[in-house]
Amino acid sequence: MTSYNTSSTDYPKKFQQELHHPMLRKLGLIGGLSWHSTLEYYTYLNQSINEHFGNNTNPPLVLLNLDQYNMHQLQKADRWDTIATMLIEACDQLYKAGASAVMFCANTPHKVYHDVQPHSMIPILHIGDAIGNAVRKKGLCKVGLIGTIFTMEEPFIEKILKDKYDIDMMVPDQKEDREKLHTIIQKELSLGILKPETKKYILDQVAILESNGAEGIILGCTEFPLIIGQNDLKIPVFNTTLLHAQMGVDFILGSDF
Repeated sequence: MTSYNTSSTDYPKKFQQELHHPMLRKLGLIGGLSWHSTLEYYTYLNQSINEHFGNNTNPPLVLLNLDQYNMHQLQKADRWDTIATMLIEACDQLYKAGASAVMFCANTPHKVYHDVQPHSMIPILHIGDAIGNAVRKKGLCKVGLIGTIFTMEEPFIEKILKDKYDIDMMVPDQKEDREKLHTIIQKELSLGILKPETKKYILDQVAILESNGAEGIILGCTEFPLIIGQNDLKIPVFNTTLLHAQMGVDFILGSDF
């Protein structure tokens, strides 16, 4: 029986077309923020490529799993410079592994996007573009967002929505509500803890945003889709996990951003 090593050039030519889809671009994923939502990215990317080809073709992915506990400690200490350095190093590792682009598999790391992208050899697919395109396609002008306290209180998502897509963004008015949502993400959802009373609280916050004029709601943390979805609301829900993952699918299949 003839054996071959793992290099594609060592396979008989007649098998090479079956083994490779040369038009697919390799995508790097920076995950672990949390691993629960990273799993959603991984599942969606694979399932979408399977459906595109009508078989079990999988996309060329490279996943780097970061330590979420360490990341949260750095966030609490306001060490965003260290976080940016970690992400730059992660982008470099993924580039060396053959990735043609990279995604932060969470909203909050995009706070340092502008510190990381200039040092990356490959483009970083910004979650704000995925959100902005989806909201604009729905024809909405004003949306609410719930997420980590960083995503709600700092402008790194709001600014790209306003400046690039002319979309106004609003968040819960009360500081204590923003802090509670942040705590829910870090102490419950990122650990896979899904409580009925937590779901009710989140839906109550969304209802307040809707009463204040929000035409849709952005689940601005990739953990929120684990507990609420479109079936829970009458207004459009923008699941940032799926929107960002679809952006990754489009990139793999050849679209530029």
